[in-house]
Amino acid sequence: MAGSINLNLDSKHTNGNGLRIQFGCGCHAPAGWRNFDASPTLRFERLPLLGRAYVRNGQRFPRNVEFGDIVKGLPLASASCAVIYASHVLEHLSLNDFHTALKHCFELLQAGGLFRLVVPDLEALAQRYLSSNEASAAKAFMEETSLGVANRTRGIQGLLTSWLGNSAHLWMWDFKALQLELSNAGFVDVQRCAFGDNPLFTDVEQQERFVNSVAVQGRRP
Repeated sequence: MAGSINLNLDSKHTNGNGLRIQFGCGCHAPAGWRNFDASPTLRFERLPLLGRAYVRNGQRFPRNVEFGDIVKGLPLASASCAVIYASHVLEHLSLNDFHTALKHCFELLQAGGLFRLVVPDLEALAQRYLSSNEASAAKAFMEETSLGVANRTRGIQGLLTSWLGNSAHLWMWDFKALQLELSNAGFVDVQRCAFGDNPLFTDVEQQERFVNSVAVQGRRP
């Protein structure tokens, strides 16, 4: 099965094979994974003729990226996934949509399956802001959390930018809050993770995305 993985690496809790899923992948779409992204830019790029002429940020989505929205539900069967990964995605969701995304991840995982997420660490960024004596500390905090809006483009260009991009952070997280949310969603063994600490995620992780971020992993019982 394409994108499947043998779970002997985590044989204490898992068995058999299952899909390796990444959602919100952007342009990082490793082979052996099913990579989904909900960006309207992806849909636009796949339009015949017109989509071929459009390149945002000088790079197109790889051909192995599928359009899929974790909030609306990915086109996958329940209990079909061995591992699910999401890096710097969930902070772009509202709180209610975040809860829906967790519910869908839980339903997609097999018994013993793992869900790992990485988001900006609100606690680390806040501590750096509070400990700084620099006059630019507040500005840096707003920029690093993507909570601030430095420029607002109006008119048609602004509407297109808003539609084709989703860079705003709608809800920020720290470890304690994520641990509670995953536990409430039914996950067990919820723990803080570090880059490279689980070989199941070696192909999909990017070390730079762990900087000033918090990584958390939970298991479906």
